[in-house]
Amino acid sequence: MNDDHKRIIISRISEYRQTGSTDNEATPASPRSRWAVYAMLIPVVIIMAVLGAFFFAAFFALFVVAAAGLGLRLWWLRRKLHKSTRAEEGQYVVIEDAEIVEETEANRKKGK
Repeated sequence: MNDDHKRIIISRISEYRQTGSTDNEATPASPRSRWAVYAMLIPVVIIMAVLGAFFFAAFFALFVVAAAGLGLRLWWLRRKLHKSTRAEEGQYVVIEDAEIVEETEANRKKGK
């Protein structure tokens, strides 16, 4: 490929990026066509905003329900744990000083 061919390709690419068309002569959009595009985009933007709000509300509601369920479950487990520790506290007594007593055969016979 020669350099002139490369220049033509590069100039065509840069013109396409600037104007958005493949024509060498870019025609500016008329104000009427611009307003028509804006008029068509307004309902689309409104519909997208309403749909976005709807889906946000739906996912937010699901998140709130899931968080409430998880919170309720953790509260229930904590309550159950507190009940079990309170019940165990009254069932035993800690003795710090204990006397070791050896039982022999003679002591057993005396007791009978």
